[in-house]
Amino acid sequence: MNAPADFNRLARIYHALEWLAFGRDLGRARFCLLDRLAGCRSILVLGEGDGRVLARLVAVAPAARIHCFDASPAMLARARARLAPADAARVTFTCGDARTAGFPPGAHDAVVTLFFLDCFAAAEVAALVSRIRAALQPGACWLFADFALPSRGFRRWRARIWLAGLYAFFRWETGLQARALPPAEASIRAAGFSPEAEEERQLGLLRTVLFRSGTRDAGGG
Repeated sequence: MNAPADFNRLARIYHALEWLAFGRDLGRARFCLLDRLAGCRSILVLGEGDGRVLARLVAVAPAARIHCFDASPAMLARARARLAPADAARVTFTCGDARTAGFPPGAHDAVVTLFFLDCFAAAEVAALVSRIRAALQPGACWLFADFALPSRGFRRWRARIWLAGLYAFFRWETGLQARALPPAEASIRAAGFSPEAEEERQLGLLRTVLFRSGTRDAGGG
């Protein structure tokens, strides 16, 4: 297994980089369905990054305990620094590789993966989705946002150009091993999750989906 990408050197400038590339649309993709998690009690956040989502999530879900997981110590430090002490007391921060982490079975009623699963190859995503699903309760929410490849036409060609550039940049800056967008949404659906709400931006390049699981044995795994 390859080492996870190293985002430490980008931690301070990550927000500026995404604003230069997409304006406010990446932030909107992250936040647009976050309020649907308001009633959750135990939320797993994978690949949080610099903490902008976490800072809003502690306000949106005031009764939730949150497990914030990221492979970058620098990103976790920035995420922690955004929180008031009372909010930080509800958050457990873990630095590590999500592909090998042990998630307690049935511990969470929601998971958040925002521009995270695109960092892995298709087989890694399928395995990770299966492990995440085992950590969720029946009926749990999965808030997903990521890049997408539209099905046809100009939108598809535009997305191909953007994705090629993004993967080349992050391979150069972070050592990212993935070279193409994995079928993350298909893996989530195959694990027994159904979409409840969806939004698209940037001509379909950015997608946000709120999924909900069915029974524990739905979809295998």
